[in-house]
Amino acid sequence: MPLSEHEQRILRQIEQELASDPNFADRASRISRHRTMWLVVGMVLGTVLTVASLAVSFWLSFAAFVGVLVLGVMLENELRLIGRDKLASVSLNAWLGGARRPRNPE
Repeated sequence: MPLSEHEQRILRQIEQELASDPNFADRASRISRHRTMWLVVGMVLGTVLTVASLAVSFWLSFAAFVGVLVLGVMLENELRLIGRDKLASVSLNAWLGGARRPRNPE
């Protein structure tokens, strides 16, 4: 369904306002390092729990495995938000340390 003239005009106005906002790109591409690291730690601990609980109970091990799967899906979604080009443009030390990239003086 095509947009009406009024809707297209409103959409162009919103696009212009977002393009003129200098902080919009920084806010939109902010990397959630803490959440990503906690998801990785949770997956590692869940994997250890899965293997360790095999000696105790199959059902406990299965529940831990399902938890690892859920954390894996959450991590995949988080990494998808970061994007390949954003991750490639930031050094690993800056990403883990929380340092900000220097802006290009243009």
